[in-house]
Amino acid sequence: MQCLDEGALNLLFYGARTARNWQKKEVADEVLYKLHSLFVMGPTSNNAQPARVLYIQSKEAKSRLWPCLSKGNLEKSMAAPVTAIIGYDLKFYAKLDELSGLPGSGARFVKNPSKVEPFAFRNCSLQGGYFIIAARALGLDVGPMSGFDNLAVDNEFFAGTNIKSNFLCNIGFGDFAKTQPRPRRVSFEEISDII
Repeated sequence: MQCLDEGALNLLFYGARTARNWQKKEVADEVLYKLHSLFVMGPTSNNAQPARVLYIQSKEAKSRLWPCLSKGNLEKSMAAPVTAIIGYDLKFYAKLDELSGLPGSGARFVKNPSKVEPFAFRNCSLQGGYFIIAARALGLDVGPMSGFDNLAVDNEFFAGTNIKSNFLCNIGFGDFAKTQPRPRRVSFEEISDII
């Protein structure tokens, strides 16, 4: 069995922290392309891949995002080099036959529209987790958050599309000079059983 070494596990999990403060250092577009190439490799149901990512990087785009954010997320999001809107496509099933390799896979959602959003949201959330781990694997810091107005974001950035926002994720190079000690994590016994 192959396993990541302790250095890699530390980079991805044990030593990684949520970034709230940011260095004034840009994230190159090539890094975002590499991030994409990694996170899309994670498994989703039937390889549906419903996640859609909009990278908010320019001052103009940040000014459009500003009114959608909760008060506690304003400064850190404006300071972050990039804020990714992780969304999901409600028409993901249009490509499902191709992506899954199973003819008729998309038709089942056309016949059962009530299944579309829960499926898309669940699998987009999975992809969001892969996104965070992939960003950390590339040496980036992340600050995922849900403190924003989903409807406002959808109206501002996804109007006229089938995409809905799930969560936001600031990306860049964190400044951890003022970082507080890591809060306690739950133990195995608190949340898990083996039966």
